[in-house]
Amino acid sequence: MAEAVWQYSHHVLPGLFTHEGPILTVANWDGTYPGLVGLLNLNASLTKAGVRYSSLWSEAFDDPFFLTGLERWLSSGEVRHDSSHVRPFEAGAGEPGATELGAALGRALREEKAIIGVFDEGCMGMYNAIVPDELLHPTGIFKERLSQSGLYAKMLTVSDAEAEAVLSWLQARGMSFDLGEDEATQLTLQQLLEQCRMYVAAVRIADEFGCAAIGIQYQQGLKDLAPASDLAEGLLNNVDRPPVFHEGTGAELYAGEALPHFNEVDECAAVDALVTYRLWRELGYPPETTLHDLRWARRYQADGRDEYVWVFEISGAAPPAHFIGGYQGATSERQPPMFFRLGGGTVKGISRPGEIVWSRVFVEDGRLKCDLGLASIVELPREETEDRWQRTTPQWPIMHAVLKGVTRDQMMARHKSNHIQVVYAPDAACARRGLYAKAAALEEMGLEIALCGDV
Repeated sequence: MAEAVWQYSHHVLPGLFTHEGPILTVANWDGTYPGLVGLLNLNASLTKAGVRYSSLWSEAFDDPFFLTGLERWLSSGEVRHDSSHVRPFEAGAGEPGATELGAALGRALREEKAIIGVFDEGCMGMYNAIVPDELLHPTGIFKERLSQSGLYAKMLTVSDAEAEAVLSWLQARGMSFDLGEDEATQLTLQQLLEQCRMYVAAVRIADEFGCAAIGIQYQQGLKDLAPASDLAEGLLNNVDRPPVFHEGTGAELYAGEALPHFNEVDECAAVDALVTYRLWRELGYPPETTLHDLRWARRYQADGRDEYVWVFEISGAAPPAHFIGGYQGATSERQPPMFFRLGGGTVKGISRPGEIVWSRVFVEDGRLKCDLGLASIVELPREETEDRWQRTTPQWPIMHAVLKGVTRDQMMARHKSNHIQVVYAPDAACARRGLYAKAAALEEMGLEIALCGDV
């Protein structure tokens, strides 16, 4: 199964469900054509389905890693990769105070319960991103199945004045917008105001159904009615965001809080985001969290540095708190017409240098599991950042990540999604403390936890 572009996995997954021979998924190592992203999503979907497969990736398909792996698969039907960077989580093995705090939060969430609002499941064939109810409920998290048509209907009740107030708030914070007049190819004021309506509508629906987090499907269905959801999503994930008020009482909704959004209705990311947000609040760390695509990577060698730097990119909806300069470092550019015919702006910026915890919740062997690791976010010269943007998607926010103790091939072989969840910590010691607290919280909720790399 050759992956050279993003593909909707439900177009190829059914045949692989019942295929009786060996399966090899192969991707080109290229940022422009995200075969890597499609490969990771398909692999995670096969993992959830219990279908055996092998996987390879290469830039030119002439390197020893690829050729040796291909030879092994042709002779045996299987390729195995190094997983020495992975070890089971043991609560007593590190950060004693943190693990107790995390376990207490996980226990409280399991007992008190929470609702995630799901605006239509199954985005873009991401079978791996749908958590079966019987696996989700024991964690204390339950789904409210909502409809994107309901979101669109609620948008129609948001007044012009309310939409304009959101945009004015963003402009006052220093966010910039790359505006034009051609609706077909440029970001227009009308598109922006529709996105502001969506933001208000999403918060009101979340309040109506008592949701602790929400996810909008992205593209399918909604793209034929409205501009992209990215602007709304990025704002939802930010603690400092435009206020939204109840239609009847006038009370501010979720005042002083983010409303965590799981991009592309990735329910694995929903579990992760909800736990991360609440736990980081308890730890006193900045709680803004988001997922990114594990898009591509290459070595950076200049200025006395030699680092293998990953490109993490979300489809336009990162929280401004993650950017260099915050809102002043955030711009909004039109989504490419091939993704969104009706346009809409992104929340674009360069992620600030610092320490993060990365993670991925996934389904394997009929169980919920989670991998966690640490990474440093680095600042690259502007010309390097621009080149990486041009090789991927320049309208989207970017994060330059150096994984700790995990090689390129280890990450590709192990990671069970095209998505990776990220959250900042004040420093490296706090990141380690947060990682252990989060591992303990998720374990308390019934997940099987593995630590990856140097933690």
